[in-house]
Amino acid sequence: MRKSNDNRDRASHKPHIFNFPPLISSATYLINFIVTIVPIAMTTAIATATAAALSLPISLSRSSKFNNRKGVRGGFVVFAISASGEGGGLVEKKNTWSALFDVEEPRSKAIQSKGKFLDVNEAFEVARYDIQYCDWRARQDLLTIMLLHEKVVDVLNPLARDYKSIGTLKKDLAELQEELADAHKQMHISEARVGAALDKLAYMETLVNDRLLQDRNTTTMEITTSSPPSTSKETVERKTQRKSLNVSGPVQPYHPRLKNFWYPVAFSRDLKEDTLIPIDCFEEPWVLFRGKDGKPGCIRNTCAHRACPLDLGSVNEGRVQCPYHGWEYSTDGKCEKMPSTKFVNVKIKSLPCFEQEGMIWIWPGNEPPSATIPSLQPPKGFQIHAEIVMELPVEHGLLLDNLLDLAHAPFTHTSTFAKGWSVPSLVKFLTPSSGLEGYWDPYPIDMEFRPPCMVLSTIGISKPGKLEGQSTKQCATHLHQLHVCLPSTRSKTRLLYRMSLDFAPVLQYVPFMQYLWRHFAEKVLNEDLRLVLGQQDRMINGENVWNMPVSYDKLGVRYRLWRTAVEEGAKQLPFSK
Repeated sequence: MRKSNDNRDRASHKPHIFNFPPLISSATYLINFIVTIVPIAMTTAIATATAAALSLPISLSRSSKFNNRKGVRGGFVVFAISASGEGGGLVEKKNTWSALFDVEEPRSKAIQSKGKFLDVNEAFEVARYDIQYCDWRARQDLLTIMLLHEKVVDVLNPLARDYKSIGTLKKDLAELQEELADAHKQMHISEARVGAALDKLAYMETLVNDRLLQDRNTTTMEITTSSPPSTSKETVERKTQRKSLNVSGPVQPYHPRLKNFWYPVAFSRDLKEDTLIPIDCFEEPWVLFRGKDGKPGCIRNTCAHRACPLDLGSVNEGRVQCPYHGWEYSTDGKCEKMPSTKFVNVKIKSLPCFEQEGMIWIWPGNEPPSATIPSLQPPKGFQIHAEIVMELPVEHGLLLDNLLDLAHAPFTHTSTFAKGWSVPSLVKFLTPSSGLEGYWDPYPIDMEFRPPCMVLSTIGISKPGKLEGQSTKQCATHLHQLHVCLPSTRSKTRLLYRMSLDFAPVLQYVPFMQYLWRHFAEKVLNEDLRLVLGQQDRMINGENVWNMPVSYDKLGVRYRLWRTAVEEGAKQLPFSK
């Protein structure tokens, strides 16, 4: 009999077991459905469709035998819900739902087995509590759906909105505005965090690239002097001060140590046998000309007699003749002719002058000149197409800072060579830790600062103003540029520009092409000049033009560190090969 009753009980459970999974899956489906459509649907039709979807014919029958069993608490309730009726109104009110869903969670009353195995009654009790839990879970899910549906109707249904008071709408609007303000605040916090992370990455990259070479001299000094451990903090502070840059205030007189280099001052093709080229170099006037042997010379552009500018005169048999009284000077500065008076031994200052690879070089320093002159020739396979000289009213260091920076191109040169360039999310200058050269990422441009004042760059191009590839090696055609920034005075720079191409060699034979190149070069420089002039004005008034260097300023920062080391008389210059 016991077995027969158990079988009947199990038979009575069957409808409940097989009816609940569809209910649970339907509840889950509807929750997902409403959560998905609420952000998207903004019309009354969506609310009507949602209400129709909630009209579930849920009919759960319970067995009388099962309900009458001794010790059974709870069970299934037969109910039906219709979310829509005639006119689209709600049939059931919220207060009538509460009794349907006010069911205690059964998990806390589940039977715990004391033995290793369950007998039949215990197994049925466990199954009963499991079914009660499914019933409770389904009721909770359905309640959630009903409340979500009501909210959807309240928000989307124009009729429901009409019943809301103006005060309620203002309150809802204020809450939404607060949420939006919080979201904006969180977004700004995230942006600040991303910016701080990028700055930290850039700082770490600078440390990795610069630390070995910049600290080499300091480490050697510490080892040789055997400084006590107590000075380690002072050493760190000195390193920090050395890395900081302060370029502000009026331009100071050039340090004499900066003069002890070979400086290119003119192109060979511009210095004819009967030509005088006046230049300023480190605040002093000079004049270039060719002597009797055809070699170039550089003498002070001031006559020893009455201080007349010699460049106003002429070249006579390899000597500069003063236009005032006809005194004549050779390439070494000696006065070899004094008309209308008794000859007196007179000599004016001259500079070591040398011609190499199409350029005229001078040594303005007081120390003996070095035996070698750096080569500025374009790479193999390039033909020189243009050589241009310009005088610019800016200090040469500011111009070098500009030329060593390519990240400004898509913002500054929008009407010339960078027209159409996209703005990358991150610009980097990748360089070995021991040099003043490297390449730009993502631009296919190699660049080098060559002491004391030259910038060389090779640009991979496909068409004028266009870029292709991620490196110069991936590009089929190239443009090579040389910029020489001669420090004429503290407010003037003599710029020598040379342009070479590894394609279209016929262009160098086109008439008047030199004027076209000059026009283009002046247009590019004018885009930079207005900015650098503004920098110079702010700098003279006390602003620091290197106040906040970032990762793409690496090459410009290295130039400034190199220049500072020269002026301080460092025995080993940083970043030298």
